[in-house]
Amino acid sequence: MKLSVLEKELKKQAAEIFGLSAEQTEGFVLSVPPSHISAHISIAWPISSAKILRRPPAKIAAELAEKLRGPFTAEAIPPGFVNLRLDDGFLLGEAVKLMEKEYFSEEENRRAGKINLEFVSANPTGPMHLASGRGATLGDSLARIMRASGYKVETEFYVNDAGHQVAMLGESLKARYNKQEPPENGYHGDYLVDMAAELPPEASGWEVKRFSDYAVNKMLARHKADMEAFGVRFSRWFLETDLHKAKAPEKALAELEKRGAAYKKDGAVWFGSSSELKSDDKDRVLVKQDGSNTYFLNDIAYHLNKFSRGFSTLIDIWGADHHGYVPRLEAALKVLAGENETFRVIIHQQVALKRGEAVIKMSKRSGEFISLKDLTEEVGTDACRFFFASRGPNTHLNFDVDLAKRRSNDNPVFYVQYVHARICSIFAKAAECGMTADNFDAGGAELNDEERLLLVKLLWFEKVLKDCLRDFSPHHITTYLTELAALFHSFYDKYKVVDEDNRKVSEQRLYILKAVGSLLSSALSLLGVSAPDRM
Repeated sequence: MKLSVLEKELKKQAAEIFGLSAEQTEGFVLSVPPSHISAHISIAWPISSAKILRRPPAKIAAELAEKLRGPFTAEAIPPGFVNLRLDDGFLLGEAVKLMEKEYFSEEENRRAGKINLEFVSANPTGPMHLASGRGATLGDSLARIMRASGYKVETEFYVNDAGHQVAMLGESLKARYNKQEPPENGYHGDYLVDMAAELPPEASGWEVKRFSDYAVNKMLARHKADMEAFGVRFSRWFLETDLHKAKAPEKALAELEKRGAAYKKDGAVWFGSSSELKSDDKDRVLVKQDGSNTYFLNDIAYHLNKFSRGFSTLIDIWGADHHGYVPRLEAALKVLAGENETFRVIIHQQVALKRGEAVIKMSKRSGEFISLKDLTEEVGTDACRFFFASRGPNTHLNFDVDLAKRRSNDNPVFYVQYVHARICSIFAKAAECGMTADNFDAGGAELNDEERLLLVKLLWFEKVLKDCLRDFSPHHITTYLTELAALFHSFYDKYKVVDEDNRKVSEQRLYILKAVGSLLSSALSLLGVSAPDRM
């Protein structure tokens, strides 16, 4: 029985006990009790229901604790809480399901709809930087969590291989090839010096577009290699030039004009996003005076293309500098796609790199930055992904390089991975003694407090995943894993697992640690982090 199923059942019981409707018990939820409380689940509903029932919370809690039925003992606590202690048999039985990765109910595992999750989409004008790593971690982890939760998800990288910035990239590479400085508003990084050195002799006769095409292809190959090394594999790399080949922007513009959402003014074509839609502070240009499309029009066409491919929900992950761009795209899609389609943007904040006490300032255009590849090679993919996932997208992240490289319990990813490695070594020792978790018989088994805490913590993983889905962030998993690791260390410091003089207790503890190790591996995998057998 999942905690969500238990919650649903207890909510139903509460409605029957007090003669209430389902709506009146909507606030009935199971929550984690404070650490100083010796209980596994806390229910605060008696306090919130006092006005409805017109009774003191303490009396509601007392009646609820007396009449609730389930795999637990219940106790009423002032001023109106009900605390539950789960039965040992229930905890041990649920451990089996967790080993089989049954985190959700069958109904939840059949979620409707098809999701397109777009992230990173870095311009192919330079190497990927730290913000790309944060976006990649966020997007890839969310995709993994959603798939584990029963959603159909495809991931996508949008390649801006057309437009002004691509032309400027070609100008910059041509200048480097000719031993000149790039234009002032061009790209000045050393990566173009290296790229220019690789150009063939016939490049001396190339037009700017040939330099642009060459540079884009080189950078795109590097982006793909960087993402592969980072453990990220996209369902599709979508080229902007494919949109133009299909005349998608022109078709989107025609549809906007047909719906009266586009108008001409001062030789340009505008989208009326500030009028009756009231979703933007001013109207936005779709086609410039020179007849060229804005990025806005191209983005509208791109998102319509996603809907045309059968996606019912679009989720975009953007950097903080795109925050003001959200309302206008939402307005355009509302006009063209209607209310039946869902579009959501997740904005993630920037990353600051810290070495010792110094914070490194970076600029991609000037070439003064640490690339994602360089950071990954220095501290490792696991540390990068765990650190990037450790904060919600709305929070600024200071990436401490020295801490990420440290092989001690101060480093959170080392602290968590060490638990899995230690459990593997315990099982290796048990095998030498002819012991295995598979021989454990849960009938009549009794748990100590530390064992119960470990098993209860495993049960709450279902809620952790739901929190990740609710907040569109994997950071709840990193917090959870750190707490689970602390519980393991507390247990391991106090008890011997492999004891040849007490095989029954050893097999019970091996059974528990098998569940802990299995969940650790699964949770780390959702973050794109490995679970090593030894360290």
